[in-house]
Amino acid sequence: VMGLTFLAAGTSVPDLLSSVIVARMGEGDMAVSSSIGSNIFDILVGLPLPWLIFTIWPSTPDVVTISAKGIWVSIFILLGMLVAIILIIHCQGWKMTRTVGAMMFILYFCFLAQAVVVEYYRDPCFG
Repeated sequence: VMGLTFLAAGTSVPDLLSSVIVARMGEGDMAVSSSIGSNIFDILVGLPLPWLIFTIWPSTPDVVTISAKGIWVSIFILLGMLVAIILIIHCQGWKMTRTVGAMMFILYFCFLAQAVVVEYYRDPCFG
């Protein structure tokens, strides 16, 4: 859980700072697109590029094995959260309101709760 929290904070703080600076300049649309665009860039370029380099490098194996159990559960939960956020923003008239912010916090804490539950029942360290 701490790893998820620190990872989320570490990757989001630069986005937050740039969005706040741009929003204070009166460019709210640019702030929102920066926040969403950077996450899409991370998923579409930041994750696949190192794997691509790893698999085409001549001295390494051609296969990357993912040994994470329950990865499909996490993928479907994150996709569900993406759909939920789009629906919430749509219901708010495509504006970032306090309700949207509160719902994002609620969705984040729901994701953390499911991560704890999954790790609790899978990890022998929890007893």
